[in-house]
Amino acid sequence: MRGYGSGHFERSVFVVLVCFCAVLVLAGCSRASSGRSGRQPAAPVTVAKAELENIPVQIAAIGAVESISSVGVRSQAGGVLAAVHFKEGREVRKGALLFTIDPGQYQVRLQQAEAALKRDEAQLQNALAQERRYQALIERELISREQYEDVRTQAEALQATVDSDQAEVLSARLLLSYCYIRSPVTGKAGSLNVHPGDVIKASDAAAMVTVNQLKPIYVSFAVSEQFLSEVKNYMSSGQLKVLAKVPNQTKEPEQGVLDFIDNAVDISTGTIRLKAVFANVENNLWPGQFVNVTMDLYERTGAVTVPAQAVVTGQSGQYVYVLRPDMTVESRPVDTSFSHRGRAVVDKGLSAGETVVTDGQLQLTPGAKVQIVGDNPAPAASPAQAKNSGAAR
Repeated sequence: MRGYGSGHFERSVFVVLVCFCAVLVLAGCSRASSGRSGRQPAAPVTVAKAELENIPVQIAAIGAVESISSVGVRSQAGGVLAAVHFKEGREVRKGALLFTIDPGQYQVRLQQAEAALKRDEAQLQNALAQERRYQALIERELISREQYEDVRTQAEALQATVDSDQAEVLSARLLLSYCYIRSPVTGKAGSLNVHPGDVIKASDAAAMVTVNQLKPIYVSFAVSEQFLSEVKNYMSSGQLKVLAKVPNQTKEPEQGVLDFIDNAVDISTGTIRLKAVFANVENNLWPGQFVNVTMDLYERTGAVTVPAQAVVTGQSGQYVYVLRPDMTVESRPVDTSFSHRGRAVVDKGLSAGETVVTDGQLQLTPGAKVQIVGDNPAPAASPAQAKNSGAAR
């Protein structure tokens, strides 16, 4: 009996010791877990400094490219098309020969008019000589006044005939010149609507070819009537710069100046139509093309700017995370007015030189510890932060 009781006691002691050790181990793990959970790791972020910049205040719109001069070339003389002197789609110079209408019938008409003029001029010279002879006879009273008047009237009638013949010669020469059709402007020729051998009608409704002037060229666009007074004011003080960029192109925008303000507001849309003129040296702008237009009204100097992605919009408005010298962040409400080339203009709430978070905001809360990743500027204390730090010391 004694042996059984002694063994039972030893087993009981062993079980108690095991339980006690288990409790110690669990308590240690709990403390370790609690310690680890109390230390939040620093959140990785990228940052940038707020800068002072001179930013242009702009109006954005969608514009359409228009040719300043688009001419449908038509013939003023009828006949068979003898020759085409250009290739469609090529640039033609002002005054360049485009078409030749068979001039045969017009040359004959000119020759007939010139022959009639020579005949009547000869008759006129004879009539004038006879008038001078009759003038001498009537002064000596050798003929009657009636005879002299008949000769003078005949000379005047022949003079009128010669004048008419001269007009007919000019008309024939003009019609002959119409056989040689020249470009009225310098521009790009479109597709041909006629070919050699076609019979051309004078002043036909269909154009033989259309020539569009490309240099310079217009871009037409509309802006809200609320900007009309500003546009007029700034245009009166100087030229307003306008940029036109073709969508999905990597080329730099074309630069032009505002040239035209329409004389009435479109009451159906509440917009005013404007036109800007562009040199279009490299023919990047094409008639009928749609482009993105920005017009500079004025330049805002000393504006505080940050990368646009630094500004977060929440339920209470816009804010940024500002980096403190102790590598924690604060949430700062800001007011922004517009963005330019990826940078937001901050009107209120931020000073130049302060460092803001540009990526990683979703994992942040006010006072959170952060770690800067990438090549970013170190945080700088704002004037308010520097003042607070000095008071604490």
